[in-house]
Amino acid sequence: MTESLWWQLENVRAFLAMGGPVMLFIVAVAAVIGFLVTERYWYLLRVFPDEMLACRQTWQQVSQRRQNLARHVRTALVSEARIRLNRSLPLIKTLVAVCPLLGLLGTVTGMIQVFDVVASLGTGNARAMASGISRATLPTMAGMVVALPGLYFCLQLEHQVKRSVEQLSDQLRFT
Repeated sequence: MTESLWWQLENVRAFLAMGGPVMLFIVAVAAVIGFLVTERYWYLLRVFPDEMLACRQTWQQVSQRRQNLARHVRTALVSEARIRLNRSLPLIKTLVAVCPLLGLLGTVTGMIQVFDVVASLGTGNARAMASGISRATLPTMAGMVVALPGLYFCLQLEHQVKRSVEQLSDQLRFT
């Protein structure tokens, strides 16, 4: 079991080394995206329902007293909930957009390696050129592999946030 795990970790390390130093940045961005997405789902599923209950209790106390004040309180409660729900989404979107750009950076650095080989050895050494081309394509693929699921989860979270805000707005109605 342990030997198999070490073998797999060695394969991952070799893959990352083949893609060059940009791959480490892509892995770091992927880890941050994964953490932020997990945190947002945790908030939506575990924390926000309790906050929604607290909003409803506050609303019930205010809505029976004064109509004019109640409208402002309702607007404030819904706005604060929307802000809390959207907290990390802009950062997730930014990191998802950065992933393909990091892949492109890896492509450029790999192609620079190919041009160095061509400049020093000429075009006759196909093996040396293939190494640079491999180094150029792996970060591009890794950037896209991280960006696509990141985009999917970002869109899912935005949909969940919108639905949660609408649900809260529906529950805070005037009696």
